[in-house]
Amino acid sequence: MIDIDTRLRVGRGIAKTETEASEEVFRTLRQKRGHPEIPPPTISDGWGGIRDAMVQIWGKVPEYKGRGRPPEKKRPQEGWKYLQVIKKRNEKGRVTGTKPEVIFGEEEDVLGLFENHTAYVERTHLTMRQMNSRLTRKGLGFSKELPMHRAAAKWEDAIYNLTRTHKSLRVDLTGPLNGQPGRRWKRQTPAMAAGLTEKVWSTEELLRTVPTTNT
Repeated sequence: MIDIDTRLRVGRGIAKTETEASEEVFRTLRQKRGHPEIPPPTISDGWGGIRDAMVQIWGKVPEYKGRGRPPEKKRPQEGWKYLQVIKKRNEKGRVTGTKPEVIFGEEEDVLGLFENHTAYVERTHLTMRQMNSRLTRKGLGFSKELPMHRAAAKWEDAIYNLTRTHKSLRVDLTGPLNGQPGRRWKRQTPAMAAGLTEKVWSTEELLRTVPTTNT
């Protein structure tokens, strides 16, 4: 999962099904990324799994009102915003257009919040396969053990967020408040755009840094 504005990868799920992988991502967002009560506004393609995972992690069982069988299943809550962009294909399988479908939230609000495409996440999927041969389909670099696969994925995310600059994130330095002779652009990584760091990290710095967690 990436943040559209900063391109920051905020979570990753590795599982056998999309629902299980989505649950892992959403669980991380709820516990560590500041979304304890409701999920963040989300856009995805038309594949299933994310809706069910969202309900499983953030949904609540309705209060029993004293009649009939007590409710047991979790249900979505107010304030959720989730949009699916479903691709239309012709008889040859080529994409001919898209159709937005609002899953949660008021249609006008949700459609105004997102663009009618999933180019950002599709681009990061391509980047993932270019950076990590373990994700390349029908390649010889596939993972043989799950722990090694998770380790490679975490390392790839760290490289992507901290050391790789993105052209779409660069800051124009020629304005009246940012003028710097000889320079027009300030390069930024997703972590810089998100305010997590003030510099482009080198691979050596990343390897020498020991992550800590607050207990």
